[in-house]
This record gives sequence, C-alpha cells and structure tokens, in this order.
Amino acid sequence: MGKISIDTDLCIGCGVCVDICPEMFAMDGGDGKAVVKDNAACTGGCCKEAADSCPTEAIIIA
Repeated sequence: MGKISIDTDLCIGCGVCVDICPEMFAMDGGDGKAVVKDNAACTGGCCKEAADSCPTEAIIIA
C-alpha cells in the first residue's frame, strides 16, 4: 500500500475512517479532523475501505 495522507481542507471530521480502520486513523483533538497514525500500520485493506467510504474523498493513497 502506498503513502496515505488526509486532505485537511476536505476532511469534515465525520470519523468514518476511524470507525473502519482505527489502527491507521485517529481524530485530532485540536481541529476535530482525522489524522494518519502510522503509514506502516495499514494491512488487510482497511485503509482502502476507509478511503472508499470517505464522504468527501479526503483520504489520499499515493
């Protein structure tokens, strides 16, 4: 899997990514938006599922 990032301008802080892939994503207490915890943590495809489920397409897999 490639490098994962979140476009904070698009993220609305809904938490869908955290629900789907908590080992990879967390909610930032400062601005209430999602953050990537560890790019090496994503195994098993939950990152792609989270990206596909993001309502604003804020998760980028490059």
